[in-house]
Amino acid sequence: MCFSPEVDLIGGAAIAAIGIDTLRHVEHRSERPLAILPIVFGLHQVTESFVWWGLDGHVASQVGDAAAWLYLVVAFGLLPWFVPWTIRRLEPDHRKRVYVSALVAAGVLVSVYLIIPVINGPIRVVDGGFYLAYSVSFSFGGAATAVYVATTCGPLLISSDRYLVRYGMANLGAVAVLSILMVSGVISLWCVWAAITSIAIAAHLRRTDQHRERFSLALRPL
Repeated sequence: MCFSPEVDLIGGAAIAAIGIDTLRHVEHRSERPLAILPIVFGLHQVTESFVWWGLDGHVASQVGDAAAWLYLVVAFGLLPWFVPWTIRRLEPDHRKRVYVSALVAAGVLVSVYLIIPVINGPIRVVDGGFYLAYSVSFSFGGAATAVYVATTCGPLLISSDRYLVRYGMANLGAVAVLSILMVSGVISLWCVWAAITSIAIAAHLRRTDQHRERFSLALRPL
């Protein structure tokens, strides 16, 4: 979520474009889920533009309601298990892959817990000025929040790749700060962090692709 429909739309389109370019640097199937994440982030933000416009009366209320439903389905039903699954696909170490698999399972459980009330409804959205506040009929309490954060942030910290670990540490700090800003009613900057994350994913896969190219050249006979 971000602080205006225009920023959501432009930012989402830019992030999706980054994702499309990132797919060009995928060589192995194990890298594809990670490369798809920026596209998911981008379309997620574009979807929220329609939520804003539905509240403002610029599109039919049914369109805004459908966009809010889709936005929460991605946030609650997809990301908690998809994010750890992308890291599991990349993890070469068997022991660490077992740990990440446990987070994938936890992500599936929390997704089921969160998505059922979204499907059953009702969904309420309030314009907070610089963010949208979503409300459904469940208690997104401390336990659910902890599991959600663990499944979306923890796999990066477990990874064997130092680049991913360093980003995981930055990600955990950013999540804490952005959550405080939104809960305090100041502003939502999740779209900015989604853009930074997408750029980091693109840089990681570009770096991996370039490393493969250099290794391939080194093995060629003179």
